[in-house]
Amino acid sequence: MLKKKLIFTLFVIVLFRILANIPVPGVDISAIRSYLAGSAVFGVLNLFSGGGFSNFSLVTLGLGPYINASIIMQVFTVVVPKLEELSKEGEFGREKINQYTKIITIPIALLQAYGMYFLLMKQQIITPLPVINLVVFMLTLTGGSMLLTWIGDLLTEKGIGNGISMLIFVGIVERLPSGISQFYLLLNAETILRSLAFLGLALVVIACVVMVNEATRNIPVEYGRRESFSQKTPAGVTSSLPIKVNQAGVIPIIFAISVVMLPNLVASPLSASGNPALANLGDFLLHNFTATSVLYNVLYFVLVVGFTYFYTSFQFDPVKIADDIKKRGGFIPGVRPGKNTTDYLRTIINRITLGGACFLGLIAILPSLAGSYFGLGNMAIGGTGLLIVVSVVLETVRQIKSIKATKSYENFLN
Repeated sequence: MLKKKLIFTLFVIVLFRILANIPVPGVDISAIRSYLAGSAVFGVLNLFSGGGFSNFSLVTLGLGPYINASIIMQVFTVVVPKLEELSKEGEFGREKINQYTKIITIPIALLQAYGMYFLLMKQQIITPLPVINLVVFMLTLTGGSMLLTWIGDLLTEKGIGNGISMLIFVGIVERLPSGISQFYLLLNAETILRSLAFLGLALVVIACVVMVNEATRNIPVEYGRRESFSQKTPAGVTSSLPIKVNQAGVIPIIFAISVVMLPNLVASPLSASGNPALANLGDFLLHNFTATSVLYNVLYFVLVVGFTYFYTSFQFDPVKIADDIKKRGGFIPGVRPGKNTTDYLRTIINRITLGGACFLGLIAILPSLAGSYFGLGNMAIGGTGLLIVVSVVLETVRQIKSIKATKSYENFLN
């Protein structure tokens, strides 16, 4: 079973890399790469497409449209009663919501494809296209994005790890050799000490990310408590309910970076506008939403914290867990079953999530600020990539261990 999953995962990775290197016809790839080198926002798009944007490939849009559609659907799930009821219907409800998410992805991808064409045309990177060619251009990019989303779902179902996160992980790892070479070129007599200090800081950050991802709060739960004839004290089975400090994993980072890059994405078209008010707004966004600006990093931090709470609310439902504990005849020592247990669990998860969310936000913005301080260039994407890589590796190792344990148990029974 594990062998088949590993083979399928490798096959999907190879297929993904092939798609990321098939360019869209009629585009000057060298001009795209030159523009990409000076744009942190398009660097993030390149990260989400696994390097597909730098080649302007079939998967140039990457997973961005699907991620944006997921954000919209999760908001709708909270504010639309029918969707909220659907989300509580187990596997069937999740599949239906996933179908709706993919349907919403299509118009978002079309809109982003046209926005990309408009922006690159204004920058004179691509020439104006006739209507029929523009339609083909938009459909090609949209089809590539939907294909990549489908591949990610297949990887989640039949491979190892979360498919969407794994594809982003592969794109980051693919860029490591060029990143290391660029880092090496920055080294000289003046920067070598700062570079060593930065590498030391990076190791500390990785260690902290690992500890926070693995950290849990164990809440004692007692089941089957009863009076025993041989004991004067009540007897029962004591278990524990583990609550992770970081319930949401890397998802808040992906959501936050897809939102925080939007102001910079629309800044250039606004600046080129003939309307003075729109041009002034575009100039403001260009100057205040760079990766090292205070406004950018504050917004990034707030979004990470907010999305962590938002996503955790879907992963951990205190009402459902309290009800399950009560149905199984269990209780938390010192806490009454029912509403009191729900309130207790909600308080615990809010406190734990606050610490985990703030840590996640600080780690997200730290590489950008540290890279600027140490004079090593823009490290914003490196920070996001670091978090994704560490989280995906931990989750993949955990899933492999789980599959091996299940296989060993089956062999023991047989």
